[in-house]
Amino acid sequence: MQALDPALSHVVGDTSQPLLEETIGAMLRRIASTWPQRPALAVPAQGVRMTWREFDDEVTRLAAGLLALGLEPGDRIGIWSLNRAEWVLVQFATARAGLILVNINPAYRSHELEYALNAVECKALVLARAFKASDYLRMLRELAPELDALDASTPGELHAAKLPALRQVIVLGDEPARGCLRFGDIARDDADALARVDAVQARIDPHDPINIQFTSGTTGSPKGATLTHRNILNNGWFVGECMRLDEHDRLCIPVPFYHCFGMVLGNMACVTHGACMVVPGEGFDPLLTLQAVQAERCTALHGVPTMFIAILEHPRFGEFDLSTLRTGIMAGAPCPIEVMKHVIAQMHMDEVTIAYGMTETSPVSFQTTPDDPVERRVDSVGRIHPHLEVRIADQEGRTVPRGETGELLTRGYSVMRGYWGDPKRTAEVLVDGWMHTGDLATVDADGYCRIVGRLKDMLIRGGENVYPREIEEFLFTHPAVAEVQVFGVPDEKFGEEVCAWVRLSDGSQCTDDDLRAFCQGRIAHYKIPRYIEFVDAFPMTITGKAQKFLMREEMARRLARRGDQVRLGDDQ
Repeated sequence: MQALDPALSHVVGDTSQPLLEETIGAMLRRIASTWPQRPALAVPAQGVRMTWREFDDEVTRLAAGLLALGLEPGDRIGIWSLNRAEWVLVQFATARAGLILVNINPAYRSHELEYALNAVECKALVLARAFKASDYLRMLRELAPELDALDASTPGELHAAKLPALRQVIVLGDEPARGCLRFGDIARDDADALARVDAVQARIDPHDPINIQFTSGTTGSPKGATLTHRNILNNGWFVGECMRLDEHDRLCIPVPFYHCFGMVLGNMACVTHGACMVVPGEGFDPLLTLQAVQAERCTALHGVPTMFIAILEHPRFGEFDLSTLRTGIMAGAPCPIEVMKHVIAQMHMDEVTIAYGMTETSPVSFQTTPDDPVERRVDSVGRIHPHLEVRIADQEGRTVPRGETGELLTRGYSVMRGYWGDPKRTAEVLVDGWMHTGDLATVDADGYCRIVGRLKDMLIRGGENVYPREIEEFLFTHPAVAEVQVFGVPDEKFGEEVCAWVRLSDGSQCTDDDLRAFCQGRIAHYKIPRYIEFVDAFPMTITGKAQKFLMREEMARRLARRGDQVRLGDDQ
């Protein structure tokens, strides 16, 4: 490779440690052979505990059963469930059987489920019966009433008008469901079935697709990012290396499996290092997480910042012994420095790391290390991962000088194959091997990357580019502010105006004028929010990301009701 100009925002990761050129199934067998008796999976709520040998054997039996249903390598099989032991088994069994696992968001409802299953032509679906108010089986029956016409002797013969590719429905739990197979009845351990698994696994290539994850569809319909064995296996490996995981670690994983955070940064990081996967509950619950960390003597914990805030603020936080913790990953949203300090001081996570990535890059491309000072773990997302290349480009595609803002472009082993069945939208983001992330970023002289915001989130006020994240980070330094989200709203004079939604710390008092006074003379006048709303919570995705488009829509409605055309103060 031609030497890079150090004055430009173009960085390349270390290549001294080779990539893993094996399939997920082969890797799991290698780990099970290395540490057969060490713990692999613990799900206290389900009473599930498995060693690596037990886990590997169960994965093989499940893979054999899936193939025996008539599924063929390359077929798509959906999973619609929160975090359970079965999810982890399905993740690795599909990899061993050469099937492509399709992650379906548990927050989806019938319309979204129909879209996802048909977009990738899922031939089978594994689903939870229900969780809290979500009746998954009922929603599926609304789409496929033909299930009711099937009896115990005919599961696997589904022909639904709205779901033409779907043939098999596998329901979790012990209760039978008409037209469905029970998950517990799928596994096979006869010699012929096991031999077929071995034969299939021998033909699988690391470059074969293994997973489809739908990106959030805030603009247009969701896109199915298609990832390979090589993509997610290596990303999980290097994430775990950065955390310094080994076979003695026990990682608590309250983040969702349907998302890369759970299945790659969690499960895959553990499996590639022989570390134990600890699942505290189906959905995030701060108390269950605290209980799992203490009871299972966890050494690592993953979460988005809002999860860590909820844990720290839980009224029973002080009852739990978290002294076994040392590391973990905080990702998915900016981490306020005060939260990071509390996580280190009160949760003993001295080696907690920050990671950045996106589904289309498997996902991580930047990560801090345990040796990075706290300040670098909050003002940046670390330095580039091994075997990856990133540059920051302007609107003309030119690499910008160090420290300047532009769009972050990534290429290397982690970049997806494309969006399933959608070459047009694939071509919009993948150009000459570069994944155009849509994220605005800077890279400094030491190679640390800072995410400034999203291209789509950036607002233009009176001709000035305004980056919401910069304002959020500043407002968070106010002692009364617990959380803040900044976004643009339409304005007749300036095109857009700055709006901030603020959640105050418990017991704190603050007015909008107080916050504006706090900003005066400390940030540019055009960055000072014109509109400030105090809220108790923000609309969030299931993975803990703020949904600014919903805030923007709600704020527009509020301003319309007020007939707000009054300027709050003169511009300078």
